[in-house]
Amino acid sequence: MSAAMDTESTYSGYSHYSGHSKKAHRQGRDRHKSPRSKDGSRSEKSVTIQTPPAEPLLGNDASRAEEGQDDNWGETTTAITGTSEHSISQEDIARISKDLEDSVGLDCKRYLGLTVAAVLGLLVFLTPIAFILLPQILWRDDLEPCGTVCEGLFISVAFKLLILLIGTWALFFRQPKADLPRVFVFRALLLVLIFLFVFSYWLFYGVRILDSKDTNYQGIVQYAVSLVDALLFIHYLAIVLLELRQLQPMFTVKVVRSTDGESRYYSLGHLSIQRAALVVLENYYRDFTVYNPALLTASKSRAAKHMAGLKVYNVDGPGNNASGQSRAMIAAAARRRDSSHNELYYEEADHERRVRKRRARLVVAVEEAFTHIKRLQAEEQQKAPAEMMDSREAAQAIFPSMARALQKYLRTTRQQQYHSMESILQHLSFCITNNMTPKAFLERYLNPGPTLQYDRDRWFSKQWTLVSEEAVTSGLQDGVVFVLKCLDFSLVVNVKKIPFIKLSEEFIDPKSHKFVLRLQSETSV
Repeated sequence: MSAAMDTESTYSGYSHYSGHSKKAHRQGRDRHKSPRSKDGSRSEKSVTIQTPPAEPLLGNDASRAEEGQDDNWGETTTAITGTSEHSISQEDIARISKDLEDSVGLDCKRYLGLTVAAVLGLLVFLTPIAFILLPQILWRDDLEPCGTVCEGLFISVAFKLLILLIGTWALFFRQPKADLPRVFVFRALLLVLIFLFVFSYWLFYGVRILDSKDTNYQGIVQYAVSLVDALLFIHYLAIVLLELRQLQPMFTVKVVRSTDGESRYYSLGHLSIQRAALVVLENYYRDFTVYNPALLTASKSRAAKHMAGLKVYNVDGPGNNASGQSRAMIAAAARRRDSSHNELYYEEADHERRVRKRRARLVVAVEEAFTHIKRLQAEEQQKAPAEMMDSREAAQAIFPSMARALQKYLRTTRQQQYHSMESILQHLSFCITNNMTPKAFLERYLNPGPTLQYDRDRWFSKQWTLVSEEAVTSGLQDGVVFVLKCLDFSLVVNVKKIPFIKLSEEFIDPKSHKFVLRLQSETSV
């Protein structure tokens, strides 16, 4: 109870300081926005979309103002804001609306394909049963008696249909992972093959058995058994084409993210371009670090600062064109390029120094906070019931002691948009429940993880567009390049074929390993 009261008083102080700091933060943000409107670097068609202010732990404005803050900032003032801004143009909004319309079409196409496959599968399973039951219904009195062999065929048909049902469920009835732009060629060919196969069996059954009212019932049952056997072989063919064919690696693909140049290599088998793109995206969410656009703003702001320091004066009068001014600016920028690397070096060194300092403060704060928690044993829980807390209450009790250090570190490393206060409390409660160390708790924040580690609403890549010069249903070939685009960045995929390796063998006789010691006068031997 006392820990809960301390937590409530801490959060009340949190909100008191936040009220004063939000006013100063809002005035500072207005000062930051005023020169940007004069600069004219943004398009006139741009709009600003603001996310709800209650979710992020820290806003992006704090990261923009970080360069002008010293290491002692925040000792007496704590600012918590939730404004996250992303600017996109009207063309991007139009493209988003077009993608939504296309997604509606993809849903209709997906449900249509599932409906056709379900109807065809139902027809396949009911056909052998219909072959056996129709003679019993239509001309039962004229049929020859079914002997022991015929009754044994009933058991064979029943078990084969059960095996076919289980195999079909395991191979085809899966939760779809993605909506592909085109149909899967091999699956479509299998559906066409099954339809033609069942149609031909029905045609033969109608002409030779229904029209003539064949009385050999054992032969009719044998005909149904042959149909089930053929369906089992088609299912085996489906396993080979859909699953086994792509297992052997044949190509190596290099995936490069266009914004920061992060790359990975993957080995793929015989796949179409669209299915290879799906495999690349599945590995991207697992292997690539999360895309952080805040890390790219430093270089852009530095380049804009260098260009803003250049002034061009037209001494020849207003009659000259703007090409001379542009050439003068390029020449001046080239002359200043020799000294710009020093500024870059000292900026990066200062940033690394601040990151190391705030990381050390965070590690110490978290270790001290974890020392105040002790897991009670079963016999100790009966002695002091008033002081017991669950993992959520314990996380809320120790979080204020580490909150400021964690906030300042996330601002410095520009990770604040990926971690909300609720997600940090949940992670802290999870670590306390599973008796994890402070180092295990800090692993998520000290090193940026893959995209799957964060909440889905923090992802900058949810809907992708496949761009390829080749048909997306064609197979991978050496030298094929395709691009996966999303709203903020793209993945460039370059395909290379694994070379043919010629391996020879050379035999060495174990008895040939004989050596002689060569002595010289200079040696000590």
